Parts: sequence; C-alpha cells; structure tokens
Amino acid sequence: MRLMSLTPELVALCHREEADPGPDPSWTDMNDEDFRTLALRLSNEADEGPLWVFAYGSLIWKPEFESVEQQLATAFGWHRSFCLDMVRWRGSAEQPGLMMALERGGRCNGVIYRLPEGEKPAQIERLLRREISDHESIETVRWLPVHTPQGKLRALGFWVGVKGRGTSLNQPLDRVASVLARACGHIGSGAEYLYNTVSHLEAFGIRDRNLWRLQELVAQEVRAIHGRKLEPGLSLALQARPQSQ
Repeated sequence: MRLMSLTPELVALCHREEADPGPDPSWTDMNDEDFRTLALRLSNEADEGPLWVFAYGSLIWKPEFESVEQQLATAFGWHRSFCLDMVRWRGSAEQPGLMMALERGGRCNGVIYRLPEGEKPAQIERLLRREISDHESIETVRWLPVHTPQGKLRALGFWVGVKGRGTSLNQPLDRVASVLARACGHIGSGAEYLYNTVSHLEAFGIRDRNLWRLQELVAQEVRAIHGRKLEPGLSLALQARPQSQ
C-alpha cells in the first residue's frame, strides 16, 4: 500500500472541539411516513434478487449495516467530488466544510455490499435514515448501474447527482484542499474524512487519482497552517470519535 502524505498526526492537528448547531431550520425535515414512502418506492424500483449498496466514501469505512458479501464495482458516468457544503457535521458556520458526493462525468471505482435476505423496504428505510434527513436530499438517492467482475447489476447509491442549493460543483483541488485542511465540525474534521476514505480505498486496491493528489495538497496546507513539519514516521493515535458521511 502506498505511503500517504496526509498522516494521522497531521489529521490530529486539524481536530478541535465544536458544538453541534443542530439541523438547519430552512430545510424540510422528513418524518416517519416520508421515510416509509420513499423506501417503498425505491423497493418497487429495485431489481429482483438481493439488495446491493454502492459505497464510494464513508460507507466503505463505516457502513453501519450488516452485509454478507462485498465486491469491487465501477459506476460509469460519475466521479467522486467534494461538493456538498457543510456547516454541520464536519464544518461550522465560522469555517464551512465540504463533503463528498458523486458528480456527473468520468468513472467511480468503489465497493458494493450485498445485504442479507430480508424485507427490502425495511432495509432501505434503515439506509435512508443514515444518509438523508430532509426532503431536499431525496433526489440524490437512486439506483446506479454498476459493473463488477461477475457482470452488471444495480446498486443503491446516495448523494448522487447533487445540484442546486448547498452544493459547490466543479471546484479546483487546491480550493478543496484549503477547505478540508481548516474545516471541523462536532463529529470531526474534513481532513479526517479524507484520510479515512483514501486509506480504505488503498486497502481495497482502489486508486483514485484526484483523491490521492488531494490528500497531498491537504497535507501541505496543514503543515503551512501549523507552521511546522512533522518528522516522517512520527505516529500519534487519532482520538476515537463518531464519524459520518
């Protein structure tokens, strides 16, 4: 596995304690009936057979659901992008952050997870409650055609094709790096999210050229912000904190 420039000790420098500001009141929260209705619609649109979920970011390193099989898979026509504006979770009003979604164009190599046999609407509803909380995000949940070594299938994807309010699309990597090196919210920093994603992709043998360059740029930014370079090989344990996509 390649040696990352963004190290645990650099990530630890980005952490600071932040209070949870709570949900943005200008967004429309989903209620229990909304989740059930959306889960039923997605279940009716699903293929026959098992339920697969496409993971490209935090679902790879913190799925929070039981799976019975995993495979490498590629979603053509999409690519990873830090394009979701965040003033909560891994950002704040004073220092907004960015989170990852799928933007149009290119290809995205990720991992698909097969869920155990069960009632699909209930399984999908649990996934929805992890990933989204407001009506404005519903359109970012969709079935994605993916290619695997065993053939084509469809998997459920989250934060796909985001647009409009709360998004910053097509940003240059140096701009994204500047944000991730500085932003932190009540569950952790943007640098931590990037580190976890890239390191777990590497463990799966998935090499995302843009993310690899991004972690190099974030490492440079963190060193510049803190006015010192850490000795290679120095290891500081990351504090155990809840993490979310």
